[in-house]
Amino acid sequence: MRFIRDINPETLRLLQRIYKHSRHYQVRRRAHCLLLRAQGLKINQLVNIFCVSRQTIHNWFNNWESQGIVGLYNRSGRGRKQTFSDEQKKQIKEWAKDNPKNLNTVLEKIKEAWGIKISKDTIKRILKSLEMSWRRVRKVVGGQPDPIEYKAKKEALEELKRQDEQGEIDLRYLDESGFCLVPNVPYAWQDKGETIELESSSNRKRLNTLGIMNRNNDLRVYTFECQINSDVVVACIDDFCKSREELKIEIKAVIVMDQASIHTSDQIVYEKQEEWRERGVELFWLPTYSPELNLIEILWRFIKYEWIEISAYKSWSSLVEYVERVLREFGDEYQINFA
Repeated sequence: MRFIRDINPETLRLLQRIYKHSRHYQVRRRAHCLLLRAQGLKINQLVNIFCVSRQTIHNWFNNWESQGIVGLYNRSGRGRKQTFSDEQKKQIKEWAKDNPKNLNTVLEKIKEAWGIKISKDTIKRILKSLEMSWRRVRKVVGGQPDPIEYKAKKEALEELKRQDEQGEIDLRYLDESGFCLVPNVPYAWQDKGETIELESSSNRKRLNTLGIMNRNNDLRVYTFECQINSDVVVACIDDFCKSREELKIEIKAVIVMDQASIHTSDQIVYEKQEEWRERGVELFWLPTYSPELNLIEILWRFIKYEWIEISAYKSWSSLVEYVERVLREFGDEYQINFA
């Protein structure tokens, strides 16, 4: 029978605290084993309780006798050695950045450089430990704004926001977007072994929208199944002016717009500016390649990536119905905090 030295009451209390509160699972097990041993349990009983070998129990007791409380903890250097050094992991990360969609190429480079053959799952674990994740690639605009113009426009827009907050103007954001039967986010929570299926559609229809929105979730939106061009943009702004006149709104409205081709390629939009100004509506042109300055872009992202359910893509009619319902209930059922 294996004996260990007597454990005094103070040490027993310390072992009980370690057993109950230690962050380390192995340390709690070893403290528990010592407590049970002090209560008179035999080696065979401890082997059955902790599902380890007799040698492991003896090692726990030996470490306790030789090192005391310190013997409950693992020594540095124990456990399986790392396959890759920190420098090698950094190199793996660089290879993954060069080949973000194909880890097979990374595996080949590892084998060629270091003669190490590992699984793709191991590479994924390494990349996650280096704060990389597998997620959707975002599309961005194809150029950069002029830095001087961008700075000036951004400062002017901040002043317009201040005036809007003070109730001096009604600041609005105008933009167009479109919806079709190809879902923007083909990912969803699904039971393992089962897949939500969406039928492929040859329907090339597109529901186009033009919205004029403020920061208080007040949206005036127009939907079309035809293409939106400069004439359509003008007609929508005309209707917006008319609605303000019918409501007898006296404060000036400022509409923030980007320089998309349908806004700038046809002189009709520029030619109408003086008329709109006389009706209490002015245009504020954003610099090129700066969609982040147009708040209504956030609305389109919420609709496409958050609010439209997978079931809406089953048919054209259901998609139209769903999009129109979201647009209709924006401000009540659907809201965005632009603060």
